[in-house]
Amino acid sequence: MQDSPETGLPARRAAARAYAETLQRGRPLDQTLASQPDFKRLDPRDRAFARLIAATALRRKGQIGAALSEFLERPLPDNAIHAMALLETAAAQMIFLETPPHAAVGATVTLMGERKETERYKSLANAVLRKVGQNADSLSHLAPVETNLPVWLMVGWTDAYGEEAMPGLAESWMGEPPLDLTLKDPAEAAQRATALDAECLPTGSLRLARAPRDLTRLEGFADGAWWVQDAAAAIPARLLGDLTGKRALDLCAAPGGKTMQLAAAGADITALDRSESRLKRVEENLARTGLSAALVKADAAKWTPPDGALFDAVLLDAPCTATGTLRRSPDVAWSKSPEDVAALARTQTAMIRHAAALVAPGGSLVYCTCSLQPDEGEAIVRAFLAEHPEFQTAAADASGLGLPDEAVTLDGWVRTRPDFWAKRGGMDGFFAARMNKSRSAGV
Repeated sequence: MQDSPETGLPARRAAARAYAETLQRGRPLDQTLASQPDFKRLDPRDRAFARLIAATALRRKGQIGAALSEFLERPLPDNAIHAMALLETAAAQMIFLETPPHAAVGATVTLMGERKETERYKSLANAVLRKVGQNADSLSHLAPVETNLPVWLMVGWTDAYGEEAMPGLAESWMGEPPLDLTLKDPAEAAQRATALDAECLPTGSLRLARAPRDLTRLEGFADGAWWVQDAAAAIPARLLGDLTGKRALDLCAAPGGKTMQLAAAGADITALDRSESRLKRVEENLARTGLSAALVKADAAKWTPPDGALFDAVLLDAPCTATGTLRRSPDVAWSKSPEDVAALARTQTAMIRHAAALVAPGGSLVYCTCSLQPDEGEAIVRAFLAEHPEFQTAAADASGLGLPDEAVTLDGWVRTRPDFWAKRGGMDGFFAARMNKSRSAGV
């Protein structure tokens, strides 16, 4: 970790700017960082440091706010966005990243002086942050971890999962997550785990304790033996079972993890996405792994196959708020809102209805989202089944999937949570349901 104001100044500048913009404009953190020319010029170590600072400030926003309020006589004006971002990212370093106070304080005071709008806060920053540094150990426990959640998420998750689940859910996204890999050939799990010094998870994914700086240097990358995919994200495609010789459709396919799973399972697969650039990523991933799929650029809510042929298996990973991915995307907590949930639920409803029309009689439809909001998962499927009696739930088998029993609901649907496997590093929050279409449908 950087230990002087001078060596870490560019990284700290990038972190504070990205943090402020993420909160102000609701942009994804990684997109915000990547848009900074100065960030692109940093070496890999400093880029990682900048992201860690900003991500930690987003994860610990409530606790950081409580810590700073101990030493601020009054809140900063609402328009002091960049000054507050510098204070909060500096506090994140000292309280939660164990950065030496002299480095964080010195760099932040210097950065305050770089802009006219923040220069007036130099003296305040120096005084307040010195006190934060002197009390860093006690400040980390000043407020409970649940205060880091926006109120709307706190209320929604308490209603959905119970008050007793909240400490675990809140804690689950406080640190950097491990790295999960899906194997092209599951039979190689033991061999690959040894080569990568990875844990073989009950679901079949391999887990590395931390992501390396350069994935391309990992054993098996060059020969396409695996791809990065959270263990929970690998479950929906597995619900479809053996697809050898079957026609499969992956709607909203990018970046391609599920497409590659379906191809590796023997499917004759069509992969669809509306974004040309995202579809390019699918193409690149398929090329690296030696798998194949027919790629189609189209709107998943409207596309129909030119030949009119239906599919034995359709996988719809619908656009969602992604609140289940806070472990790796902490900006989601602050860039999404209840209004987004409602708007996306309307989109999801339209998409699942269209996806159902593409399933052949006797075929299967899997609907999934990486959201913890029931309105984007259980409610969508419940309403869909009520209006489509030709579809019936195919209950998931927790033990067969390698999941804890509580990951399968009473309805037979999969509902993973970030606090599952807490000692192993958790997993993303996902909802997935497989529904089989009657063979007599349409007859």
